[in-house]
Amino acid sequence: MAASSPPTDPRQEQSLRVLLWLVAVGFFMQTLDATIVNTALPAMARSLGESPLRMQSVIVAYSLTMAMLIPASGWMADRFGTRRVYVGAIVLFAIGSLLCALSPSLSVLVAARVVQGAGGALLLPVGRLVVLKTFPRERFLQAMSFVAIPGLIGPLIGPTLGGWLVEVASWHWIFLINLPVGVVGALATLRHMPTPPPAAVARFDAAGYLLLAFGMVAISLALDGLSGLGLRQASVLVLMIFGLASLTAYWLHALRRPDPLFSPQLFRVGSLRIGLLGNLFSRLGSSCMPFLIPLLLQVTMGYSPAQAGMMMLPVAIASMSMKRMTTPLITRHGYRRVLVVNTGLVGLTMMSFVFASPGQPLALRILQLAVFGAVNSMQFTAMNTLTLKDLGPDTASSGNSLLSMVQMLAMGMGVAAAGAVLAAFTDVFGSGGAQTLDAFRATFGCMALITMASAGIFWQLDARDSRAAAAHGEAEAGEA
Repeated sequence: MAASSPPTDPRQEQSLRVLLWLVAVGFFMQTLDATIVNTALPAMARSLGESPLRMQSVIVAYSLTMAMLIPASGWMADRFGTRRVYVGAIVLFAIGSLLCALSPSLSVLVAARVVQGAGGALLLPVGRLVVLKTFPRERFLQAMSFVAIPGLIGPLIGPTLGGWLVEVASWHWIFLINLPVGVVGALATLRHMPTPPPAAVARFDAAGYLLLAFGMVAISLALDGLSGLGLRQASVLVLMIFGLASLTAYWLHALRRPDPLFSPQLFRVGSLRIGLLGNLFSRLGSSCMPFLIPLLLQVTMGYSPAQAGMMMLPVAIASMSMKRMTTPLITRHGYRRVLVVNTGLVGLTMMSFVFASPGQPLALRILQLAVFGAVNSMQFTAMNTLTLKDLGPDTASSGNSLLSMVQMLAMGMGVAAAGAVLAAFTDVFGSGGAQTLDAFRATFGCMALITMASAGIFWQLDARDSRAAAAHGEAEAGEA
């Protein structure tokens, strides 16, 4: 752990600034790549000979891989060293990006996204750990606030940059631009990132990790198999049963193991229990929107990739503008009232896309997107701070890792579920222009209902609890 007083050596200060930039750039790469592909999916589908309505596996593979590796990231950093793991993460991310650009088919692209996601999964948690071990405690929050800024910028420019690159070059460049950044980042990490002294490494719970990972993969593949993989209903049912059985086995395993990946004792904290369940089910609905909206605009309304990317700017700008208002609202009205009401608002704004049409006025569409971005941002911030606010020093790290894993899992499952619902409605309505628009409208309606149903989870909160979260800064840094 770092010393308790700030360094005064100018060279050391410069090294710390470079370190912050390294971690910030890694965070930026990870968040950028989570959103940059959304506007490029139709162009990728045309190039690979696939339907644009069945491209969700490109996003699901990335999010699911990240969810799988996050639980192991802390142990890997302690076992092999933070600098070595961070360099490895950058190199793996760059290799995955190159493989994505060279992919001749959808199946190869999905496999390459798994490689890319494996690198991306380690960038944020290991980078945060490096900052925690290097910076004095009194400077940690300031350092993490700096690192969080690029994480907010990534989703802001990702869809627009992706659409622009598709038009001026090709979809391959949304992955190729990661290569020079990765090379520079790896070399700078080797030069500037300190090597902390060896830490005591507990035995890794390999059995628990395999049970947890298999459960997440099986359930996500079952959802994606309803549309993207073309699996029969029996295969989907078997996958779902095996996934649920694996998660149940992990729970029983964790109950009897003294040092599990995630202790069941965490769930004795009511705010964490409700926050995690609310995160999971609320995001199942809302996390599909960055996937569905650019697809809707390009497939049914004739938008170009760049125009579809530009239409996502109101969402990102409103999201960033809303963050300062959330904490005062929670302090005044309490978590339960804010989350129950806001969950309903998120669902209603999603439901408003049922009325989307090519003749809709542009100003109304921009307002619709901005309102969704604002209420969705408030939802994320409130859910994240609720989840972490009552954790003590001995459980904060484990709880934060569990929250990050649930976030990425819900994002992948949400996109997979939306793809399955869209495929089902496409079969019902047909695949013509007007029929496809009807399928999108019905999909928005279904996903909105899922989001609104999660308000019942937040209703279980104590109505008198109106404390703002002490973990606000860290939750913001890890927000997805």
